[in-house]
Amino acid sequence: MFIKHKTKTLFLSSLFFSSALFSQAHQVSEGYKKPDDPLVQQNLEEWQDLKFGLFMHWGTYSQWGIVESWSLCPEDESWTQRKPEHGTSYDEYVKNYENLQTTFNPVQFNPKKWADAAKKAGMKYVVFTTKHHDGFAMFDTQQSDYKITSSKTPFSKNPKADVTKEIFTTFRNEGFKIGAYFSKPDWHSEAYWWPYFPPKDRNVNYDPKKYPERWDRFKSFTFNQLNEITSNYGKIDILWLDGGWVRPFHTIDPKVEWQRTIKVEQDIDMDKIGSMARKNQPGIIIVDRTIPGKWENYVTPEQAIPEHALAIPWESCITMGDSFSYVPNDNYKTSQKIIENLVKIISRGGNYLMNIAPGPNGDYDAVVYERLKEISGWMDKNQSAVFATRSVAPYHEGNFYYTQSKDKKTIYVFHLDEKTNYQSPSVLSFTIPENFKPKTLKILGISSKIRWKKAGNSIEVALPKERAGLKYSTVIQITQ
Repeated sequence: MFIKHKTKTLFLSSLFFSSALFSQAHQVSEGYKKPDDPLVQQNLEEWQDLKFGLFMHWGTYSQWGIVESWSLCPEDESWTQRKPEHGTSYDEYVKNYENLQTTFNPVQFNPKKWADAAKKAGMKYVVFTTKHHDGFAMFDTQQSDYKITSSKTPFSKNPKADVTKEIFTTFRNEGFKIGAYFSKPDWHSEAYWWPYFPPKDRNVNYDPKKYPERWDRFKSFTFNQLNEITSNYGKIDILWLDGGWVRPFHTIDPKVEWQRTIKVEQDIDMDKIGSMARKNQPGIIIVDRTIPGKWENYVTPEQAIPEHALAIPWESCITMGDSFSYVPNDNYKTSQKIIENLVKIISRGGNYLMNIAPGPNGDYDAVVYERLKEISGWMDKNQSAVFATRSVAPYHEGNFYYTQSKDKKTIYVFHLDEKTNYQSPSVLSFTIPENFKPKTLKILGISSKIRWKKAGNSIEVALPKERAGLKYSTVIQITQ
């Protein structure tokens, strides 16, 4: 990911984000433009039905258990985790970091195990880091030897060496939509960080207008890699482009702290890239993060949940642990917290893209599978209130959150209680949307008949003793 800065109070396009998730809050772009391609519109509609997706940051950096890529960036040493044992000078550190390629051998890599666990937990799409900012390609690119399939990389001898191909094929076979994360900046490429100059921050370290031939080489390099990904890896539904500082200079928003660091033109010709991707993959959703316009088909709050419903397609990308990359003994969120995040996000019209980072051995930590199994138990009972739903006023009142079926005949009301391990109360009282005339009411996961009464726009529900078996939430289905 890329929004890294000292924590400050941020106003995000007039939307407040929950304070617990402030530290890496992501700018929601203003000026959203609805795609005019019918195939993209259809894909976006289908994607909005999916609600819950799997994000995976994985690369050679997992061997050191550090933040993905960012320790290479001489921008803010406080969070780069550059440890003395990895190099006492910057040059030595970079050399040792890039030498991780020669020891990367994740022999326990088994994408079917991931797909099975994610599918049972209700996840329906996957976004995988084909290349992060450090430039190490987790796919078989022909543009660079800094890749997992290089003979320099021990895992290249494994029949599953092209991990992007293995992940995409496996998850696609399980019915997932496929998303390819790709970093536009590449800190390994000499056409982006030219060795003639030292890098100063995350941006290109020369002026592309002064050295246009070098910048053209970088544009071609990027175009060619994206052409490979969208040509050689089967059907891809989402192209998820990170590194929003690589952008036309005129699109910079001076209200955003990190965008104020961009001092030079970094136009990479998204019209050419986007047109190529759509030719290779008709209907593909393109997410050029933080750059409003035709190539940002949905917006992506990072480690944050909007406090209010958004009228445009959006997705919160939030880590299961504290880090996007693998960190030993990470602090993984409880299943209750994950369910609470999911409910809040879908009630406001978004999708939840939850990041799980594989370790250097090629597998998740054991606790990850425990969490996914616990979530699957909740999802088995409550999935009708989650998938293929849309937001509906009043969206959120107190501990109650709302979704509705796409035909608007059914309202789902989620009751949460974040103070303790969830316990369903004996009586629940809440409002329902105006002009909604309920005929039937039931509690998902409870088979017995439920006593309820309506007064005006309010409903009171008496819950039976079976409520003691409800975990994480109470979900009420009301049909008119």
